[in-house]
Amino acid sequence: MRPPDPRTVRSREAALESARELLVEQGLAGLTHGAVAARSGISRATLYRLWPEPTDLVRATLTRHIALAQSQPTGDLRADLLTELTATRAMLHEPATEQGMRVIIERAAVDPRFAEVKEALYQSGTRAVRAMLTEAVARAELPVELDVELSIDQLHGPLFFRRLVANRTFDLDYVRDVIDDFLRSNASKPAHRQGSS
Repeated sequence: MRPPDPRTVRSREAALESARELLVEQGLAGLTHGAVAARSGISRATLYRLWPEPTDLVRATLTRHIALAQSQPTGDLRADLLTELTATRAMLHEPATEQGMRVIIERAAVDPRFAEVKEALYQSGTRAVRAMLTEAVARAELPVELDVELSIDQLHGPLFFRRLVANRTFDLDYVRDVIDDFLRSNASKPAHRQGSS
């Protein structure tokens, strides 16, 4: 396969950066092909070629927004989880991003295209924590029988519930409490010897 055209790559990056700015400033309502074209200087024809449907543009923009908020793990599980969930907290308290999440969740119930966007964003948004937990199991820092998907729910769920369902804000102490409760509940225990009671 030939490498991608550098001009296409540059156009894509410029467009996504402009789209991300519009998302933060105006929410999903401001995230249109026309607005991105005006902000980035990239033609509408190019934008439609890269993202034919509005939902394609939404998915690419939010995926980039999430990826930029994620960090490289250090191997210190508690510190890495705190860094990652602190970024999640920030997005949940950022008005435009929070509203975007609410709109996607609402539309996903009735629009298959938004359901696909929601699933893609869930996967990209939890990828870093999923990798951290998997690696911690491999290091025997967490038990081998750990249910990683349930653990993701236990870590992310309280944050999303408090902000998007209960409509309450929360600080970093709340994030730390969620992480510490999870780690206490899932501390790796020595394997029992066969035949021991």
